[in-house]
Amino acid sequence: MQVIPSIDLEAGRSRIVFWPGAAAGLGAPTDRAERIAAHFVELGAPLIHLVDFDGARSGQPVNLEAVGLVASRIATPLQLAGGVEGADQIRLAFAAGATRVVLAMSVVEQPDLLRESLAVAGDWLAVGLDPRPERFAAFPWRRPAVPTLASLVAELVELGVRRFVLAHGGAEPDLALLSDLVRTHDVDLFVAGGARDLAGIGRLRDAGVDGIILGEALLSGAIDYPAALEAAA
Repeated sequence: MQVIPSIDLEAGRSRIVFWPGAAAGLGAPTDRAERIAAHFVELGAPLIHLVDFDGARSGQPVNLEAVGLVASRIATPLQLAGGVEGADQIRLAFAAGATRVVLAMSVVEQPDLLRESLAVAGDWLAVGLDPRPERFAAFPWRRPAVPTLASLVAELVELGVRRFVLAHGGAEPDLALLSDLVRTHDVDLFVAGGARDLAGIGRLRDAGVDGIILGEALLSGAIDYPAALEAAA
């Protein structure tokens, strides 16, 4: 299972100041996303996940210059989420240096927009879903009843989606549901958040998901990245 560092971008910088040498009093803290990304790539990160925090608010990518700085610093694939809500935003993200994108959950009620987005991004497109029961139920569905996560994933797979990012924040994921999705569908399944410690990473590994995306837990030092890689192996 991959362990993917995540960096929230706000006003061109990381929302969380990162100081990898804090425990030993070495080095200096930084909020420069490109420096943070380079650090994790040096430790073996297979992918860097960037969240355009400002873009998520506005519905358009905002921190593209920061994305470009990260892309110029590392050769590792970059996945951008936040403000990516259609084909035009995907083109902007790719032009800035992102190589993968995560569409906002709003796309699930716009099949034509999803098809257009898939035509641009293909297998480098993922759909982001928030499976936390209270948030899933609160989504403004345009259908008679709230679908189940399993039925929604099946619907999106039928439309051509092959990658999903399930956002759990700090909540414990439903491991049985994740395992069932892995067994049922030939898709790449990533969990954002969903693990507070190494044991949580191990549980997700055992559920069969393809990767876990960790932001604050890594940048704050709550989870050590080399130890996380070991727990995911």
